[in-house]
Amino acid sequence: MSDIISTVEFNHTGELLATGDKGGRVVIFQREQESKNQVHRRGEYNVYSTFQSHEPEFDYLKSLEIEEKINKIRWLPQQNAAYFLLSTNDKTVKLWKVSERDKRPEGYNLKDEEGRLRDPATITTLRVPVLRPMDLMVEATPRRVFANAHTYHINSISVNSDYETYMSADDLRINLWNFEITNQSFNIVDIKPANMEELTEVITAAEFHPHHCNTFVYSSSKGTIRLCDMRASALCDRHTKFFEEPEDPSNRSFFSEIISSISDVKFSHSGRYIMTRDYLTVKVWDLNMENRPIETYQVHDYLRSKLCSLYENDCIFDKFECVWNGSDSVIMTGSYNNFFRMFDRNTKRDVTLEASRENSKPRAILKPRKVCVGGKRRKDEISVDSLDFSKKILHTAWHPSENIIAVAATNNLYIFQDKVN
Repeated sequence: MSDIISTVEFNHTGELLATGDKGGRVVIFQREQESKNQVHRRGEYNVYSTFQSHEPEFDYLKSLEIEEKINKIRWLPQQNAAYFLLSTNDKTVKLWKVSERDKRPEGYNLKDEEGRLRDPATITTLRVPVLRPMDLMVEATPRRVFANAHTYHINSISVNSDYETYMSADDLRINLWNFEITNQSFNIVDIKPANMEELTEVITAAEFHPHHCNTFVYSSSKGTIRLCDMRASALCDRHTKFFEEPEDPSNRSFFSEIISSISDVKFSHSGRYIMTRDYLTVKVWDLNMENRPIETYQVHDYLRSKLCSLYENDCIFDKFECVWNGSDSVIMTGSYNNFFRMFDRNTKRDVTLEASRENSKPRAILKPRKVCVGGKRRKDEISVDSLDFSKKILHTAWHPSENIIAVAATNNLYIFQDKVN
């Protein structure tokens, strides 16, 4: 199943949407421009470019296969006609340039039209080469390869707001890179204990602040978030802020530690809030308040009684992502049975929607879904016992300024947008 989508990301304008998959491929979709006779077609995304970003490798020293699966994609803001994006698998980050070519040079002096070298003795006149139009070609070329800096698996990459540096995080370390320098990185967080038997937590996600280039956060498997300031010291082992919610003793169970592990952390566009996703909830934290989140949203609380079977089938270790809308007023995250959830922070209303072939005919309106836990089931509800745990929505993305969302359901990508009257 190499076509299972493993990451989804809009670029800064929302005109392009990139997906990465288990087979190491990156597929970029481009938004159609609105035409006068087909107004409703605005918002449709078509394939723009497909390229193989990573290949499977083998670490001979450790006798380990290195998967080609794309773990994360991050776009750089567009500076010229070309687009640039970072993609990473478990070990290596690559910077890709995606550019268009619609002209080709013709009329060389030393080469014939097939590109073969001509005998200089036969050249009697000088020609001026010209550019001739050709069919549009979209080329993807690797401009930088950032390798050999991670002992453990990379789980996050994040572009800094200075656009000169980015960080990559694995289970125990976070490295800071300059885009121009591939042969060295700067280690800014290292939580590896001297004795690995004393290891109690790992880094699960990390992200730079959207506006302050010295600030970043990282989350851990213990359900904590650390905010670090690179101005304080070169090695950010001591955090500036520490966000943790005290556990409710009445909810304590065998699974407490597993379900409190944070699978994703995202700064709001404003930079004022952090959103974290654990197994059952999404939490919003105010940067100015460390002792508890200001909002907690139950994603699928009906699974609390099913944790035992979810542990047995390994679903309890699934890593769900979460995203903000462009104005930070709505948050979205995935669930099982191809369901995804949206929470409106202002009205406190929430909705469950389904991404599936059956209800995704073009311009079909999504109907809210409801899960019933016990007792009598209404006609339009689905029983918690009939949820399909193999169909999960781990990866979603939200257009930076419009109500357009991309939802990856296994090997299908769904794009939904607000109903246009």
